[in-house]
Amino acid sequence: MSPEPLPPVAPDVLAEAVEQLSARLRKKLDAAIEGCAERAARAADGSLDVRFGEDALVTLRPGPSGAVTEAGQAVCTCLLAPRCLHRAAVLGAAPLADAEGEAETGAEAGAEGEGAADTDAVPESPEPTTGSPDPTRADAVTPGPAPEPSEATPPTPAQVRAATALWEAAAEALAAGVTAGGAVVQAELLRAAHTARLAGLPRAEAAALRVVRGLRAARERGRGQRLGDLAGAFRDLLSGAAPLASGTAGPGLAPARRTYGQGGSLRVYGLCREPVLSATGYGGVATHLVGPDGSRYTISDVRPGGLSRARGAGSASVALGGAVLDHAGLARGGLRIVGATVSPDGRLGAGRGVNATPLRGLDWSEEPAAALFAGPVGEAVAAALDAGAREGDAPEAALLGCDVQVVGAAGEYLVARVAGGGPLLRLRPAHPHPELPHAANLRRIAENPGLVLRVLGRPDLDRAATLRPLAVGPVPGEPYTLRLPEEWLGRADLGYDRLQGSHFPRAAADSGPLAPVDAVPDPLADAPLWRVRRLLETGVAGGRRAVAEAGRGADATALLAPLRRAGLGGAAQLAEALTAEADRRPRDAFGRLTDSSADGYARAWLASAVHLAAAERSLVAASWS
Repeated sequence: MSPEPLPPVAPDVLAEAVEQLSARLRKKLDAAIEGCAERAARAADGSLDVRFGEDALVTLRPGPSGAVTEAGQAVCTCLLAPRCLHRAAVLGAAPLADAEGEAETGAEAGAEGEGAADTDAVPESPEPTTGSPDPTRADAVTPGPAPEPSEATPPTPAQVRAATALWEAAAEALAAGVTAGGAVVQAELLRAAHTARLAGLPRAEAAALRVVRGLRAARERGRGQRLGDLAGAFRDLLSGAAPLASGTAGPGLAPARRTYGQGGSLRVYGLCREPVLSATGYGGVATHLVGPDGSRYTISDVRPGGLSRARGAGSASVALGGAVLDHAGLARGGLRIVGATVSPDGRLGAGRGVNATPLRGLDWSEEPAAALFAGPVGEAVAAALDAGAREGDAPEAALLGCDVQVVGAAGEYLVARVAGGGPLLRLRPAHPHPELPHAANLRRIAENPGLVLRVLGRPDLDRAATLRPLAVGPVPGEPYTLRLPEEWLGRADLGYDRLQGSHFPRAAADSGPLAPVDAVPDPLADAPLWRVRRLLETGVAGGRRAVAEAGRGADATALLAPLRRAGLGGAAQLAEALTAEADRRPRDAFGRLTDSSADGYARAWLASAVHLAAAERSLVAASWS
């Protein structure tokens, strides 16, 4: 009989359970957590039981939300309960629940009148899904028009205290690294995250939860877990907490939860559909839309069901104001919405009083969709990189459109050149899952060198000149381009439609010689900045001691000399300061540490990480020019 999955646990419940343990029991917590999930069994009353020997039985009774949100919902029969190791171990083995207000269901929002058609109340996954929006974040999909910046409001004293506690907990976790970042270290972060939520810092709380989930996945050697992702989570957490703790935070660092405002009467036209698949078992679709003024909107439908849900949701009905369209029809059609509710990130809500009627769809060559393909790609990517630098944990880049000519396949990606003498791009699958047709469609396109395409996708801001296409279409006036059915309205959604041989022209391309496939430059890979990245990831994995070892003897020379030869003196200086700070452990005459704080080390690590991110952004932007 297979074990029952443990229900999600609220971060503050777990933090409180660990805090109640004695120092002796805390040392045993990590070992006790192992194997708890395999012993879970469903009781007759629907609760979950985990037995520890003859005398200890831990029972979990989740609330209506399906998560353990109160201390009384987790009980143990041993004599030390509730301050016992068994109860804390079971709670530590369970997945973390979403923070309050981090996600909303459409039903709840509709009942409140705010409305939310994006029913993606998904727990955040420690395994990011490449190329597809993360359904665990409030800003998971392509953002709409950003609100006007407001006057900088300094954080309140409570927010300063909460951010200071969060900084200190994050610094200690970073100094410990994955190897020593067990349940006790994670509980300190969770307690600080709970304090941040109470102080009205939802973004800081979400960043802390991402770090904890990343630490868990790395310690469990979770499939698809990358140290680079965990390093990025630490950078976002520390860079967000530092200005708040100093009391100098500007606008946007302490945002309120996502709310829906009245958008009045609205016309939107479909652009494409995008499958959404989470490693935690949720799946669905996000349909991207555009307004007459070029504003971007989305309607998403993400629910439990995994891959089958992601595949089937592409043709599911749109839950918006009684609309009769499904997502496939909306992606090639349009809606007129009366009483529309719109979130700041462009999500359309399905609240009370929203009515929608279908409209004729627009071809990509018609306005306002045509404007997506008119601007220089380099400027659009530079703007997206700047937005990410300003917001830290900003949403993924907005959709980017361009006309390209296929060069051919090169390993796991397709090479294409932007029309008009633009840069060479790598086209990678928006989602690598083999059951989704992204990769198969790109392979078929690669079999037609010289083919001219109109591509709509999302630039990968972590890679040089890389685009993850969501949809493709023919280029008007080009003889060697796609031949799609009329009912497809001039585009194919690569995550749902499958390109066939009849969709490609039969005549060979009559074009000039194309650049060789292996001639794609990659300034990001060629620069020695990878040495800094490896040093930072070494610190995330092995903690402060590992960084100190990397800065001694020949290892220090191998790290710093190539950076200085390449003219990257700033990166070398910051890396040298980081290794020196990691090795600084002042002691008194009796060998006792006189300064055990990890504050200086965290600041040195953050300075190097922020500099590396800025340097890599510059190289990525240059690759698109």
